[in-house]
Formats: sequence, structure tokens, C-alpha cells
Amino acid sequence: MKSPEDPVDHARTTRPHAGETMKDTKNLPALILLGIAMAAFVGALAAHASGHADVGVILGSISAVVFIVSGVWFLVEHRRVRGMEERWHAEHPDTSRQTPSS
Repeated sequence: MKSPEDPVDHARTTRPHAGETMKDTKNLPALILLGIAMAAFVGALAAHASGHADVGVILGSISAVVFIVSGVWFLVEHRRVRGMEERWHAEHPDTSRQTPSS
């Protein structure tokens, strides 16, 4: 069963990584960064549309950097969860291994 230390639900699902990004609370900063990046991207589009190219380039650059940081955060956390899943299966060899959805 899922615990605060292990976000994988081993007992009740055939897809152990379904909703991982939302269930794992260690992803919350990455979700916030993703929201900031999206807001900066929309601001960049609006700045370019209104003729303020310099502000648009700055906001676009900020958006790109924050998107990359958020993506790296998600990747690191996903690898951490996959490692926990591998350790769990090593400790419980009698369980069947489901094909992950990720």
C-alpha cells in the first residue's frame, strides 16, 4: 500500500505510476514552477503581441529556464520513485510486477 515515503500504490492498481506527479508531494515545487513558467510564457506572448519585444524576450527566457528546471525536477523525482519501486519488488519477490505506464 502507498505510504508517505513510497508514492507507488503496490496493492490496489494495475498501473503503479498512474497519477504519480499529483500523488507525490515532493513534486509540489515542480508543479508550482510549472505554473510560473506557464504564466511567464503567456506574458511573453502578450508582450510580443503588444509590440514590447524586449520584455517578451526576457519573459520567454525566464519561461524556458523555469520549464527546464521543472522538467528536471520531475525527472529526478520519477527516477527516485522508480528506484523505490525496484527496492520494493526486491523485498517482495512473490508479487507480480506490473508494466509501468511511464
